[in-house]
Parts: sequence; structure tokens; C-alpha cells
Amino acid sequence: MVQSMTGYGRAECLTGKNRIIVEIRSVNGKNSDINFKSSVIPRDKETELRQLIIKYLQRGTIDLFLTIESQGEEKGKKINKELFVSYYNQIRDINQLLEEKLDYSGLINTILRLPEVVDNQKEDPGDNWESVKSCIEKALSMLCDFRTTEGKRLAEDILMRVKLITNCITDLEKYEVQRVEAIKDRLYSRIHELSCSPDINRLEQEIIYYVEKLDITEEKVRLGQHCKYFLECMENEQFPGKKLGFIAQEMGREINTIGSKANHAEIQKIVVMMKDELEKIKEQILNIL
Repeated sequence: MVQSMTGYGRAECLTGKNRIIVEIRSVNGKNSDINFKSSVIPRDKETELRQLIIKYLQRGTIDLFLTIESQGEEKGKKINKELFVSYYNQIRDINQLLEEKLDYSGLINTILRLPEVVDNQKEDPGDNWESVKSCIEKALSMLCDFRTTEGKRLAEDILMRVKLITNCITDLEKYEVQRVEAIKDRLYSRIHELSCSPDINRLEQEIIYYVEKLDITEEKVRLGQHCKYFLECMENEQFPGKKLGFIAQEMGREINTIGSKANHAEIQKIVVMMKDELEKIKEQILNIL
């Protein structure tokens, strides 16, 4: 089943006096690029957490946000008196040297905002790691569900475009006979303009050689096989993204070869249509897991 690499998941849990909020978002990426957007994640748990995320999400650019909110926040705060007095005395001494008038109300508010003066007494996530880990797993499961839903939309769009390319292969056939006749007419017309009498057998041999050089049967067959294999991978592979990218490259080579051999306006138009659809497919593949 096709999954998108774009997704979002959110979960909450209560641990003691605190509420843990986990948010995870992911976008496409060639490898697994995990970023922890939080300073409260214990250092000794980061490796374990990375392995857990890779297990669920495989690859992509992934950002994890972990927030702790105190329940009954007013009771949870505590002023570090020794640190407060230390900051106050330092500022007062500096003020005396500068001989400036102090704004005591503003000074108090400023000191309270300095690092570690006010301790929110939040619990260390490491103390309730299993609960936090469970919350992270819920967010990861939600993100996977989001990816699956988005993947269905991607698959529908890609399938439609692959079928268009397959239909274009069929459309090429009706112009191939016209192309051969057009080549013959053009050669005979040129000979008539030159007013010469070539050897008919030799002329027919040259025409056959020329037509065979421009034959696109092999390219059509290979392109059709690539399209079939592409659809099989989408249906059967668990994480087909990278493989689909390789198959799309092969499809592009066959389409380009058909274009170089086209020698016919309508065939060239069909080639342009196939290239357009293939480019859109490649853009979508970049977001498939």
C-alpha cells in the first residue's frame, strides 16, 4: 500500500502534575532526518526514540515537538530566593556605580524572567518515560494513518497518469502506418523533383532500411512493460517509493527514444503528452514512502 511521507500526528498524556503534549510532523526526504524540537527530551533516551521513530516512519524529514504543561501552574512555581537576591544585589551595585535611579517594580519583573529564577517544578520526562513513550507512539500511529490517507490520493493520481501513458502507446500505432507512407511519398517526390530514374529494387531496399531505423516497436514494448511493472510495484511493495523512481527513469528513456525517432508531427505531440504526464508522476513519487 502506498504511503505518503507527508503527515502530522498529535497526542497527549498526563504524568503526575504535568500534561505531556507530543506533536510529530514529517515531509519527504531521501533518508531519515529526525529533529527533536524540544529541550526536555532526556539525552539518554534520544537513541531509543530515534529507533522508535524509524520503526514507524522509515524515512523522511521528521520533526518531533514535546511540551510539558503544569497542571495548577500557580502552585507549581517556586522562586529561587538565593538566585533572586544574587541578581538583585549585582544590579543594585552596578546602578550605584552608574548613579542611576532604579525602577524597583520593573527590576523585580526583569529578575523574575532571568534563567532559573522561577522554577516551574515540572517533572522530568525521564521519570515517567514509559508513559511519555506511549504518548509518542500514539502520535506516531496518528501520523501513519495520515500518511496512509494521503498515500491513497497520491496512488489514485499516479495510476491515472500511468494509464494515460499506456493509452498513448496505443495511440502511436495508428500514426505509424501513416508515417511509413509519408516517408515513401516524400522520397518518391524528391526523386521526381530530381528527374532521375533510380533502380527500383535498390530504392525499395533503402526505404526499408530507413523505415527500420525509425521503427519504435521495441521502445513501445519496453515502455509498456515498464508501465506494467510500475503498477505491480505500487500494488505489492510495502515501501515502493525509491523503486518507482528508478522505473520512472527507465520510462523516460524509452519515451525520449520514441521522440528522437518520431519523424511525424502527431507522434511528436503524443511524446510531449507522455513526457508531461511522466514529469507529474516523478513529482508525486518524491513524496511516496
